[in-house]
Amino acid sequence: MRENISKSLGGKTLFHDLDIVLSPGSRIGLLGLNGSGKTTLLRVLNGELQPDTGSVSCAPGLQAVTFDQDREQLDTSLTLYRALAPQGDTVIYRDRPIHVATWGKRFLFKHEQLTQPVSSLSGGEQARILIAQLMLRPADILFLDEPTNNLDIQTLEVLEESLLEFPGAVVLISHDRYLLDRVSTSVLGLDGGGECVFYADYPQWEEARVAREKAAAVKSKPRKQETVCQAQKGEAFLQRAARMGEHRGTDPGGRRESRSLSDRPGRSFRSDGCARIAEADGPVRGGAAGSGYALCALGGTGRQGRPVARVLAVAFNPGCRIS
Repeated sequence: MRENISKSLGGKTLFHDLDIVLSPGSRIGLLGLNGSGKTTLLRVLNGELQPDTGSVSCAPGLQAVTFDQDREQLDTSLTLYRALAPQGDTVIYRDRPIHVATWGKRFLFKHEQLTQPVSSLSGGEQARILIAQLMLRPADILFLDEPTNNLDIQTLEVLEESLLEFPGAVVLISHDRYLLDRVSTSVLGLDGGGECVFYADYPQWEEARVAREKAAAVKSKPRKQETVCQAQKGEAFLQRAARMGEHRGTDPGGRRESRSLSDRPGRSFRSDGCARIAEADGPVRGGAAGSGYALCALGGTGRQGRPVARVLAVAFNPGCRIS
């Protein structure tokens, strides 16, 4: 039993306040994206790592076995016969003696292969030897981290059948959803942000994951709509300012007065409106004619009441940001 266990690595919380009970017959699949903490959780459960918080309690005499998928524990100098039955002609499986030929057949080995050295067997066949040895080891809990790597279809089927027949508890990490669907009695999903939730099966976890992604997408929509709304308001403001400029931006002779602010250093400037440049005398730098905006100082005044500017042309080039 593991109560309120938490673990962080590199400042990232992988899981927190997790309660989990491994009882005979329970087979738990660990799900989550790469880096979400599946292997770390498995190592905490099997005692390789200590949790940051929480307690771990085990029944007296509990035996746990971790599946070695690296094939390193195989003695390739042995024959298949001795790899399957280290002593004698039989193996003891669930308190029953089974002849080595029958035991080998259970893992898809032919009788004539028993005299071959392990080194001459394929990777899938060597994996089947490991599974056969795993089933003979006295264990109450099996921990398997990606046991399906590099396994052929026949070996996968053997692994599935062996796990289904195992009477103890199983903790399994695998990207093979079909293995998880068939073997797991429940799945534990890790989101990578510290949250862990139990689900009935893989499809339920997948449905919840898709729902979270849709909810995250919906949250980003209001910001986009707000940006569009602001742009629409800005366009309406420019149109109003253009109409204002038609009435207030000309002198008595009908001529539009235009001066540069740079001609009068130190002068203050007040902008009462904006007008779109409908037709420009020449191309605006960085764009075509008519692609800029004009800020109109309608009634703008400086010191001693002197006019500062009537029209200030500003070019909006790609990437520019003007306050």
